[in-house]
Amino acid sequence: MSSVSSKIGQRKRNMGDNPHSVKSDADYTESAVADQKSQECLLEATVAADQAGARLDQALASLFPDYSRSRLQAWTREGRVSVNGAQRRPRDRVELGDHLQLRAVAEEQVVCMPQAIPLDIVFEDRDILVVDKPAGLVVHPAAGNPDGTLQNALLYHDPALIELPRAGIVHRLDKDTTGLMVIGRSRRAHKRLVEAIAARRVRREYRALVVGGMPAGGTIDLPIGRHPTQRTRMAVNPLGKPSVTHYRVLEHFRGHTLLKVLLETGRTHQIRVHMAHLRHPVFGDPQYGGRLRLPGGASEELTRVLRGFSRQALHAKRLALLHPVSGRPLSFSCAIPADMSAVIAALAADANVHWSDPDHDAGFDACEVFDACGDGDD
Repeated sequence: MSSVSSKIGQRKRNMGDNPHSVKSDADYTESAVADQKSQECLLEATVAADQAGARLDQALASLFPDYSRSRLQAWTREGRVSVNGAQRRPRDRVELGDHLQLRAVAEEQVVCMPQAIPLDIVFEDRDILVVDKPAGLVVHPAAGNPDGTLQNALLYHDPALIELPRAGIVHRLDKDTTGLMVIGRSRRAHKRLVEAIAARRVRREYRALVVGGMPAGGTIDLPIGRHPTQRTRMAVNPLGKPSVTHYRVLEHFRGHTLLKVLLETGRTHQIRVHMAHLRHPVFGDPQYGGRLRLPGGASEELTRVLRGFSRQALHAKRLALLHPVSGRPLSFSCAIPADMSAVIAALAADANVHWSDPDHDAGFDACEVFDACGDGDD
């Protein structure tokens, strides 16, 4: 297991005139609802032990994963990158403690408009909103998804959210991952939620159906960064950020295992990447899962159900946090969606086992190590 530290010290300083155009690091917690004025932003980072000795372009890709390596190389050749105040070549090596500056050119941002998209609201007060995100709903506008997102729906539900970064969104789930998300509705609540997530005081528990038989639970402690050649994918990468996933077995089926998963860190695609690295990818994952593998002698009904499921079987089931204003402990739970439940039920029937998924059980709660589990992407 890796114990790579993440002392990046990265920060971004806006060079435009929109106060909402400042973004956080790669695991963003703040961003603009709409910003078309800012054309350039200054990003700064310090080379940590994980990046020491690497090529400059490799270190940049690790430190600023929002940008492709080819774009970072081009910016380096254009003189937009400096190391300790001096321009360098992409192939030059960096050392521990080197100070990097990148003058990144901002892409045109999509203006997010209110849209009447149904929301499954689990909890709501004047400061926060908890929603159960369905499969197929993108969290915020981006290339290829200019509208029809959770952010559009939130602005319709509460137009005042336009005053907050990303309409109050402080974390995300992938398009086809389902489950609970918390939204800040006031500036004070938003700020405190961001701080709580950064301090790993927000707890989120997932259900993941993975391929293959996993004999027992465990902890995956392996860094995650951009895939070295496929920039739309993440991968276990020694130059990546420390990433820790805890999991336990809930049920064994033929050729599949149902897991309870907690994230100690929150990296993009963390559960999906870690499970795929163990060669137990999340069932149905179109990006990391590979081809469909049916249990030997699968019935026609089981085959039909498994073939009919075309997304990752991953669900953010439980959410626990302190209310960002009152400090009151809050805990929420939502049912596994019908399509994923149908797959689990079919596998349970095939294996002749009785399966149920209680909202609350001893599980991780009995383990002190999980008391400060964090929040983030799946």
